[in-house]
Amino acid sequence: MAGKRSVEHISAIHLESIDQLVERAKELSPNIDADTLKKAYQFSEKAHEGQFRRSGDPYITHPLGVAGIIADLGLDQATIITGLLHDTVEDTDITLEDVKREFGEEVMDLVDGVTKISQMKFRNTHHKQGENIRKMIVAMGRDIRVILVKLADRLHNMRTLNHMPYEKQERIARETLDIYAPLANRLGISSLKVELEDLSFRYMRPEIYYDLVQKVNQKKKEREEYVSQVIGDLEEQLKEVQLNPEIQGRSKHLYSIYKKMEQRGLEFEQIYDLMAFRIITNTVGECYSALGCIHAKWKPVPGRFKDYIALAKSNNYQSLHTTVIGPNAQRIEVQIRTEEMHLIAERGIAAHWKYKEKGQIAADTEKKFRWLRDFLENSGVQGEDSDEYLENVKTDLFETEIYVFTPKGDVKELPEGASPLDFAYAIHTDVGSKCVGAKVNGKIVPLKYRLRSGDTVSVMTSSNQSPSKDWLNIVVTARAKSKIRAYVKSEERKRSLVLGKDLFEKELRRLGISVRRLFEAAHLEEYLRKNGYKSEDEIYIAVGYGKVSVEDIVKGLNPDLLPQENNPETKEEDNQSFLDKVFKSAQKKSKKKGSLISVDGMSDIMVRFAKCCNPIPGDSIVGFISRGRGVTIHTSTCSKAYEIDASRQIDVDWSDNHNQTNNVKVRILSQDEPGLLRKISDAFSSADANIINARIRTTKDHKAVFHFDIQVRDTSQLAMVIQNVQRIKGVIGVERE
Repeated sequence: MAGKRSVEHISAIHLESIDQLVERAKELSPNIDADTLKKAYQFSEKAHEGQFRRSGDPYITHPLGVAGIIADLGLDQATIITGLLHDTVEDTDITLEDVKREFGEEVMDLVDGVTKISQMKFRNTHHKQGENIRKMIVAMGRDIRVILVKLADRLHNMRTLNHMPYEKQERIARETLDIYAPLANRLGISSLKVELEDLSFRYMRPEIYYDLVQKVNQKKKEREEYVSQVIGDLEEQLKEVQLNPEIQGRSKHLYSIYKKMEQRGLEFEQIYDLMAFRIITNTVGECYSALGCIHAKWKPVPGRFKDYIALAKSNNYQSLHTTVIGPNAQRIEVQIRTEEMHLIAERGIAAHWKYKEKGQIAADTEKKFRWLRDFLENSGVQGEDSDEYLENVKTDLFETEIYVFTPKGDVKELPEGASPLDFAYAIHTDVGSKCVGAKVNGKIVPLKYRLRSGDTVSVMTSSNQSPSKDWLNIVVTARAKSKIRAYVKSEERKRSLVLGKDLFEKELRRLGISVRRLFEAAHLEEYLRKNGYKSEDEIYIAVGYGKVSVEDIVKGLNPDLLPQENNPETKEEDNQSFLDKVFKSAQKKSKKKGSLISVDGMSDIMVRFAKCCNPIPGDSIVGFISRGRGVTIHTSTCSKAYEIDASRQIDVDWSDNHNQTNNVKVRILSQDEPGLLRKISDAFSSADANIINARIRTTKDHKAVFHFDIQVRDTSQLAMVIQNVQRIKGVIGVERE
């Protein structure tokens, strides 16, 4: 019957002809026009004539295979045609106008969306991956079918990956496992997700993969007999309560077995719950009746029951999950769902996607896939670089773990490790930005508290609160990170504008030049365009960030305005502006050794570390322009830092040059016991930390107080030192001074 064909696994059968594609497409979509599909096939075949894949097969086998995967998902005719044509505009002489003339505007837009994802040029592989994913997500916002075609394209390429060079196999498999498989999962298409994971596993860890294949196959007959026994027992038990559902039994897929072995540190022989059974009923009520029967027959494993019917996953997945002790004392996992739930579980968003004009998201579908709205929104954050974006996407794509409640009982699904700040941003950007604290189950908790499933969270806000850069170390969701970064960068620009304008005007006054006269230069527009400035304010911001000197701007706009005595050949050193001196000194310094500090992406700035707080790599830091001393670095928690004029603050971060050592003070309180000093010294040595000074005193209550000045590379090494000392018997406390 049309629409009833199982999609447990998307067919991997090699399509030999367009007739086979038409036959498969009509099984799920009887209204498919065979003549139009054949026309698209012939169009693509002619366009790719003379092109071959690495396997030696004619290139048309690839678009035919992609179209077959799309047909198995039950997608519409326009999407299947796009599968056949998806490489024509990129790889042949065919134009979008040709596609529009032959197959209409809808197909043209879909082909254009798929093509644009592949046509970008990048600086490096990592940047390529980040921007590629960003383009995919943006395309998904315009028409979800674009991403479904791209997923089908990736699946077919993975099926034929054995013809690629080894180094490319591993890279493509890693990208598939990191991005495409989780994306398929988030879109609810488990059939795609499972195959992508197993194929990635095969090429990333071939020795483990084939070892597992062999071990699983060794017990194939025994497993089939067990499956038959369990299905028979279940059918008999369920008949007693007038239930006659469809029951399926299978082995878990290889990548899920491997993950379980890795996470639990077990060998294959120690994994007992290798079998999974699925019960497909007619109604939701029958799901719960079946669950009761199963728990009455076999003992459930505590903590392994999950009700995804009452609390559906964000990708709209619904099922009852339980693990029980079945025949022969073996653990078996059982999923119980209705036929409609099963269809959605296998095809996900493709099973019930409803299109408005030009494939936009329909309101009822957007509501069901509520995560998609936020996901698309987060893809448009300005100023977010590719590394940040890729990190955020990976966080949002991987399956979420916890469910927390609002005070009104609404459910929010968040990643494991999420904080109250993540919850606040999930409610609304303004709630997150104004968050000052939270109550979890009625008790006040810090913002860095890690939420657990079942928590009820109430957010406390203040109109005086604003996001802090330190919040990026607390939040885990892409939404929260992108909103915080956007605010921080906006504030940095505002500060740089104020600081830059002040420095700019002061330096021009010293040179005897008016701002109005300088900006009256005839070629101002050309200068702005040539240097990438959108307005005069962009010049101030560049000065505030220290990217350019005032004198260089004057030289570029109107060098005749510079006084004669300011000629670089005569009195360059005497008349340089303050920022010029900073950068000149930095250039000399950078020839000697690399800097620990990066100022707005530059690592050659003259810096000094404040002695009041002695920052070391890993600390959260702030920088202040100091006259005659370049940039002074404080920890962000240093009280002295808040006494400095905020207008002189600039954005700083640690560079990658962490090999040099840094001085830090450590205070230790302990019992006054013989031999303790030697043990503490050994603890420092085992962490490769050097003691440069030590002061020891005892108290009247027989305690010893140690003050050490030690040398470490960064906070990670310092944490190791503290951890080693804390293990010593007799030590009461260790703290950084």
